[in-house]
Amino acid sequence: MISAGQRATRLDYCQFLLSSQVNYTLTHFADHSQQYSHDQLNRYLRDDKLTPRLVWEQVKGSVVISPDGYLLFDDTVADKNYSREIEVVRRQYSGNAKAVIRGIGIVTCVYVNPQTAKFWVVDYRIFDPDRDGKTKLDHVREMLDHTMQHKRLSFRCVLMDAWYATRALMLHMERAGKIYYCPLKDNRQVAAPDATSAKYQYRRADALEWNEQAVQAGQIVHIKDFPAGHQVRLFRLVLSTERTDYVVTNDATQTSTADTREVCAVRWKIEQFHREAKQLTGLECCQCRKARIQRNHVACAMLVWCRFKELAYQTGRTVYQIKYGQLSDYLIEQLKSPSVQMALA
Repeated sequence: MISAGQRATRLDYCQFLLSSQVNYTLTHFADHSQQYSHDQLNRYLRDDKLTPRLVWEQVKGSVVISPDGYLLFDDTVADKNYSREIEVVRRQYSGNAKAVIRGIGIVTCVYVNPQTAKFWVVDYRIFDPDRDGKTKLDHVREMLDHTMQHKRLSFRCVLMDAWYATRALMLHMERAGKIYYCPLKDNRQVAAPDATSAKYQYRRADALEWNEQAVQAGQIVHIKDFPAGHQVRLFRLVLSTERTDYVVTNDATQTSTADTREVCAVRWKIEQFHREAKQLTGLECCQCRKARIQRNHVACAMLVWCRFKELAYQTGRTVYQIKYGQLSDYLIEQLKSPSVQMALA
């Protein structure tokens, strides 16, 4: 029985996202709820104000900290390519679609414990420069500083995409005493130190010469527009016949291309998070127009993923097994006592 005075809660909406298998719309929720109408659900999402802080509150008790931990940064786009009226949607490049699409940009921060290979999302930001004037780089720097100063998470190394390999951000990490590994664009201008010349001889990263020693141990380079004398080690990682990554690090102890490849592989944890969140929580599926509703929906989807991951670590199952296991339980019950019985002539 639906009561006009009853109010939906964050727990109610998160439970719907956790339980629903395909359809994540408010209409679908209302059609299957005995407590709430569509208007009551819409009113909850419109009036509440959920922030990224809730994600940290959800996971901080379960994060296993390591002094050798990794902090990963990347962004993903919640695809809204067929919408024209959602307030927070903007045209932006999607790595998944490999094209510019209409969507909601989400910059995420993931913590990885290398000893256990477990990972947790610890922060995120909605990319909405029309409202707050912040770039994706601003969001990454803000989350990095907040992780160090307020969350006080212990980590040694930051991994990020080539988009974030900027002078300002890389030097900021160095001042904070953190190591970073990040790929450079193929056309990024770099120069090998030359004792015979007072000027740097810059060339594209993919145009550098690589002898056998450099292939195995990388080579010291200076990146154009960085302070004079600033040096990083550049590695060439051949990933396939069609793809080669050029990765720089300020890790003075790193002299192995093979080890660098292993470190960079950790960054795929954040891609795994993006994929799971989109496939299992309805992250992209809210159809409401108001920016506040979209923000609250993203927050609840993040909380649901955190719950899935917590259960996965506790039970030794995957998040997919937990999500789709609900269908298995339903099928077992239907085979025992079918609600719609088969009949033969």
